[in-house]
Amino acid sequence: MGAVAATGAMPAIPAMAATINVPGVGNIDVPLPQEYEQPAQQLSQQIQQALAAVPSAPAPSAPQAAPQPPGLAPLLPGLFAQPNTPGDIALDAARTKVGAQYSWGAAGPQSFDCSGLVQWAFRQAGVQLPRTSFEQSHVGAPVAFQNLQPGDIVVTNGGGHVGIYAGDGKLLNAVQSGQPVSFTPLRPDMVVTARRIV
Repeated sequence: MGAVAATGAMPAIPAMAATINVPGVGNIDVPLPQEYEQPAQQLSQQIQQALAAVPSAPAPSAPQAAPQPPGLAPLLPGLFAQPNTPGDIALDAARTKVGAQYSWGAAGPQSFDCSGLVQWAFRQAGVQLPRTSFEQSHVGAPVAFQNLQPGDIVVTNGGGHVGIYAGDGKLLNAVQSGQPVSFTPLRPDMVVTARRIV
């Protein structure tokens, strides 16, 4: 039996399609039966209107600091916080000098006396402080011991010594000759005055 020849043309199937715009991909034609053409066009318009109402995502930029997870904040104080006060910035600067040598009359950047370290640290925060511990005992606003915050200036030793409160009952200071810049314990009975630079 021989092959059967097809005669005539196949009937054309109407190509009904809905065009949907997918952000980041482009326009996509979705073939649809004729009875769905009108609802599909309406759906396409509704999708376009909904997408237009959604704010577009910003273009990628430089990495930003991670938001502070509320559940971790009490467990990891300071980990997510950005320095934002002069005291925060000064304390961070002074921490970079832990281990630097004490030298009477020195104000950095390699060696320090007590008031020289405080003056240098606050200069990094854009704050000009006077040079001596006595003069520094009059700057800023007074702070009670129980309200001390990291970055506050603390004057001790009858007014003859000054350091920066580092939190957890510690003072970051240039103590004396032969002893490098370090953290030392701070008790309420040691404090002559504490000052906050705002």
